[in-house]
Amino acid sequence: MTSQAAWKRMASCVGFGALDQLLKIPPARSNEKPEINNAHTKPELRREHQAGAPLPKQKGESFPRRLLFHGTVIVIVEQEDADENPLTQNPENRGVQNPGGITHWLGMRYAAPPLGNLRFAAPEEPVKERKQQHANKFGFNCLSTKTIPRKQTSEDCLFINVYAPSNARADSKLPVYFYIQGGGFNANAGGRINGTGLIEASGMKIIVVTFNYRVGLYGFLASKEIKENASLNNGLKDQMKALEWVKKHIKQFGGDPDHVTIGGDSAGAASVYYLLTAFGGRSVDTFHAVAAGSPSFGTQLNVQESQYMYDNLVENTKCNGKDSLACLRRVNVIDMQKLDKRYPLPGGSGPPLFMYSPTIDNDMIRDYIYKLISNGMFKKVPMIFGSDTNEGTVFVPKMTNSFKESDTFLKNQFPAMKEKHFEKIHDLYPKTNDVFPGAKSYGAYWRQGSNAYGEMRYNCPAIILTLAGSTYGDPNKTWNFHYDVEDPPAMRSGIGVGHTAHVPAIWGPEYGYGPASYKDKGVNAPIVPVVQGYWTSFIRSFDPNKYRAKGSPVWETVTTAKTGNALHKLYVKTGETKTRLMDEDQLERCRYLFRVGAELKM
Repeated sequence: MTSQAAWKRMASCVGFGALDQLLKIPPARSNEKPEINNAHTKPELRREHQAGAPLPKQKGESFPRRLLFHGTVIVIVEQEDADENPLTQNPENRGVQNPGGITHWLGMRYAAPPLGNLRFAAPEEPVKERKQQHANKFGFNCLSTKTIPRKQTSEDCLFINVYAPSNARADSKLPVYFYIQGGGFNANAGGRINGTGLIEASGMKIIVVTFNYRVGLYGFLASKEIKENASLNNGLKDQMKALEWVKKHIKQFGGDPDHVTIGGDSAGAASVYYLLTAFGGRSVDTFHAVAAGSPSFGTQLNVQESQYMYDNLVENTKCNGKDSLACLRRVNVIDMQKLDKRYPLPGGSGPPLFMYSPTIDNDMIRDYIYKLISNGMFKKVPMIFGSDTNEGTVFVPKMTNSFKESDTFLKNQFPAMKEKHFEKIHDLYPKTNDVFPGAKSYGAYWRQGSNAYGEMRYNCPAIILTLAGSTYGDPNKTWNFHYDVEDPPAMRSGIGVGHTAHVPAIWGPEYGYGPASYKDKGVNAPIVPVVQGYWTSFIRSFDPNKYRAKGSPVWETVTTAKTGNALHKLYVKTGETKTRLMDEDQLERCRYLFRVGAELKM
């Protein structure tokens, strides 16, 4: 099928009738040569630096065990009343077994410390430690943009965590859920999530993996100097390195390296689609399905357009000598954090919410995401994408009082927007008359701007990704969700069902950041087993229905033979969860955003 024919098919399949005029979109112009990194990983077993929040005690029987790796004991389990049996002759990870029958290994090193000459470099294999390493505490989080290093953050941050049923063995072949935390590619925001609740919800049938990756300037600074003498998109390469670690070693924890679902939220979900489209969708063989929420489509710059960030950093650090890159690698991390200033994107008048992000390098990232998916250049796997009702409310300034102020905010996030785009946005997203008890003093155009930004950046990307998956991949293996579970305080404040509101329902009461309404006996406690049932079923079988919670409705695929071209989503709401048709008005708005996405450099 030609690209044009495929797009006509997609236009008809997804209900975007006006797309019949859409032709194949030409590739981005670039004079940059491809640069492929084929580095592989080895595990390193380390003594942890910083303890995270303690994991909850659980009921159940526990016993020590050892897992063999190439004939060498590398993983052992300890419990508080167990006798110490250190095997200092060989490298090892000592995990912690909870009474409830789940063992966790925290703070294992999957790549070398990205320090010194490895700053701005692709992740490399770590040096093996020869003495016992206790995997009982989280590693440092990666440094966020503009924050001064704190007790739990460091530039040395490439650590991975594994949660597994304690009775798993090397031949258990348990499905693996590999979770990529969000944070706008400028922060780590969830690497210490507790995976025990999700494993319990699966009936002890899965393994959960979490990890850190570089963000901000350490993960995504781009320039000709870095392209020629270092490495671009290192935050994404960290993710690929961690996936390679899983492929090589997860069997020793009881996992199946050939049954890995990757997931994430916000920038974590964006990472999922970057991995789907990496190298044109042909080179990543470390995962087999995706389940993600609130995928973030931001402005994408190429190396030349990103040069100003590097040049400004060089100027601020007084590294504007002969070898600026070598100088930047020597700058003290505290000084680097202080001198890393936020600047507008090219064409913007003020700094964006997230300045650093993945760069089009003509290699791993070969074009704008909208162009890649329009040409079917992504890995075809079973997929779930979805979003929350009010994705934009937490981002748009609450005192926005006019179209002009709303437009300025949007322009700073998407500086390629022109007057014709704003005219259409005003038509699609008019001023609302919403009033909320806790939002009476907010600007009259806050919700208008929030609606536009939320759909541009999160809601429509989630819909379009699943429509592309249904069109180019297997329509029987593609699902979409709309999360509309109302937390009372959030509703009163006007935030509504805000960005990543679905996350507490996936991780359950063990999720340490969720609202009280999701806790035991909370008004939204009943939604947790429903969502966890779908999620763990998908992780186990690549089908959210096979092992769904008892009494939960069937989650129909985006398209079904029974209803022809009608488009489905799972509408998730406490006491009201069911499959619905996608909203025609929202599809009309998404159709427009889809058509102009490449113009907006998305």
